[in-house]
Amino acid sequence: MRRTVTAHVEATVREAADLTWSVAVALDVPRAEESLRVTVDGAEVEMTEIVDGLTRLHRCHDVPPGQLVLEYSCTVDGSAPEADVTDLDEVVFLRPSRYVDSDTLAPVAGASFAGLTGKELLDSVSSWVNQSLLYVSGSSRPTDGAVDTYLARQGVCRDFAHLVIAMLRAVNVPARLVSVYAPGLEPMDFHAVAEALIDGKWQVVDATGLAPRTAMVRIATGRDASDTAFMTVAAGLVDLGAMEVTAVAEPDLPGDDVGMLTQLH
Repeated sequence: MRRTVTAHVEATVREAADLTWSVAVALDVPRAEESLRVTVDGAEVEMTEIVDGLTRLHRCHDVPPGQLVLEYSCTVDGSAPEADVTDLDEVVFLRPSRYVDSDTLAPVAGASFAGLTGKELLDSVSSWVNQSLLYVSGSSRPTDGAVDTYLARQGVCRDFAHLVIAMLRAVNVPARLVSVYAPGLEPMDFHAVAEALIDGKWQVVDATGLAPRTAMVRIATGRDASDTAFMTVAAGLVDLGAMEVTAVAEPDLPGDDVGMLTQLH
């Protein structure tokens, strides 16, 4: 399967800024063609690539004031290998984190999923989150975590993923968040899903059901959305403007059997 993905981001830099981007596909994704360019008022900005596990970050220092444009495109030809599992994964991805307050939700998870393991647990958690939440664009705040989502009973993809991860960690299953390009997603945007460590493999869980998991392309992997933001402003002042994301699978968009364990490729 061939997948073509793009990202176009516009922003106004009001004060000289340090920016880090997370829009490039993951390190192990087979790239036939790829380009990434950032300009301010038409002048190209230098970038440094930083690799964190599978995640490729691109950092821009001292970006001058002006109109910034990021253009990214990549043709993915084939599938990434199975994601590695390390001993550290089983520690880091069990801990509560900034947006995944799994310790607070432990009583709920214990009561809802007692005695379930493996695929049966994943199916139950995904179904429970899907049925408990309404997908409402713009309904959540950037600071909302899993408990906020549980109480509000609505959110967007990152909120669904955070609640899935919280429930899994609360019953001692390592889980993490992955930002992806998702062919078939409507409306098209960067997408967020969960990965759970089941029987020694990272299995993808998307409680929104908005796109086939088999076509998704990994971008960034982390504890939660704080590790996977597409743009991070470390200094300066930047106003985000227009943004457009595309993701197309060829020759055809694959189906997705929600009853099957699936890995990101």
